[in-house]
Amino acid sequence: MRPVSLVLFLTFTLLAFSAGHILSGAEEVGSGKQKVWARAGSSAMLPCYLSHRKTGKSWKQLPDKTSVLWKRLGGSTHQEPHAVLEVEVSGLRKTALPMRPRVSLQDSALRNGNFSLRISPVRSEDAGLYEARVVHNTKVQSCRVELGVITVTLSPPSPVVENEPLLLRCNSSHRASLVETCWFHNGRPVPTSRTFCSSHGALSILRPAMSDAGSWHCRLRYSDNEIVSAVYNLQILGFDGPTNPVVYAAAGSAADLPCTLSYLPSAFGINAVTAHWSRLAGGHLQDWSISHNLSSRSFPHHLPAVGLGDAGQYRCAVSVGSRTISRDVTLAVVTVTASIQGPVSEGSHLLLICSLTHPQGHERFQWKQLDSAPTNSKLARATSHNLGGHRFQMGPSLEIPHVSQKDTGTWECSVYGPEGRLGAVEYELQITGAQVSSPPTIFSGQVTFGLTLTFFLLLTVCVLALALQKRARSPAFPALDGMVAITVPRKKEVEEYKKEKIQQTEC
Repeated sequence: MRPVSLVLFLTFTLLAFSAGHILSGAEEVGSGKQKVWARAGSSAMLPCYLSHRKTGKSWKQLPDKTSVLWKRLGGSTHQEPHAVLEVEVSGLRKTALPMRPRVSLQDSALRNGNFSLRISPVRSEDAGLYEARVVHNTKVQSCRVELGVITVTLSPPSPVVENEPLLLRCNSSHRASLVETCWFHNGRPVPTSRTFCSSHGALSILRPAMSDAGSWHCRLRYSDNEIVSAVYNLQILGFDGPTNPVVYAAAGSAADLPCTLSYLPSAFGINAVTAHWSRLAGGHLQDWSISHNLSSRSFPHHLPAVGLGDAGQYRCAVSVGSRTISRDVTLAVVTVTASIQGPVSEGSHLLLICSLTHPQGHERFQWKQLDSAPTNSKLARATSHNLGGHRFQMGPSLEIPHVSQKDTGTWECSVYGPEGRLGAVEYELQITGAQVSSPPTIFSGQVTFGLTLTFFLLLTVCVLALALQKRARSPAFPALDGMVAITVPRKKEVEEYKKEKIQQTEC
């Protein structure tokens, strides 16, 4: 009997509890209070769902004709209770004028037991207590939701210009006293410094940079341990790329100096955009005007052929509305200085020096031979010691102790930085007297020996020629010379005999 008595006691208790919620013949269900936080400018959903556990019916068994009335019971401005949105049984909708375009209920959700009120966009004055009364058949469901609004304001208003001070202020409709404010940038806490200063829910950035753009999250903690937070996406109008870009260009080549905005000015409703380049050179300022183009955010300056006189600092100034932002760009010219001007004789000593007009201190140099004349592989192995056995060399200087045909061609000096290759310049090495297609230079020792041998052969020929010439002058018949020598004395005797005959006749 004790179990039966316990069951009867619980039954009568539940009946009495249910009877206490009957109002004018209707049952009121779900009168609990909830709280929803929303950031000003975003959307908020005030929840209200029919509990089918208490109705004993599923969503599909609800009648299509259901009346809903959302009221605002009070707010931060101490307004009197007033209707916000009403849906009558006939389907007619009534909306309060101040919130007409911003509040709504979904018809499909109503049939499924979802009577949540959507407010978009939320305003700071929307904070307060809201109540929904849903009538279906003989039952009434009531929902009470308190809407809290957290506001993040920006001063000056968007767009924020790079390097101009800004103030982010975060507050909410919560009535308790504020105890702590924390700021996070892209998920990382922001400490107080010379650049960032936080005080009483406000964060000041003295010189905002492009790196400060992105998601800013403020978290407020109150004396009653209520914690609310909001996220603000900060957009900064500035320039893409590094703060002080450096363009590396080879002497004689073309160069483009960048000037690209981070956003299209038209995205902020700005239509007046002009840009101009300037440079302080030779004691006077040179200006180049650029016509505005609302469909582009890039305003580069093109130099067709740069020289040493073009190296230096340039400034790009872009006028966006009533404000002007500028960025300095440095042009560094890469040059090659050779110890020998013009064509280089084979076997000579050559020194190439790669230099910059405006070094930043982090540059690295590398020499590399892009192409060369076809040479014998034995020559390449025999003379590779000139460059340490490599066809590239680190450092700004390239030394070739003995220039040979394998060094003929294009040598490239590349400039590297932490971000990779920055620029390059080429040097064309030409060797005088070098025949690219003939390989006799590998026999330089043999040529010397051949020249010496030829000299001795010529000397021998000369000696033989002189001997032959001397031999040609000697008589061909040596016996006749003896006969002449004998006949000459006989002739004299004849003459003497004739003289004696004459003398005898005269006597």
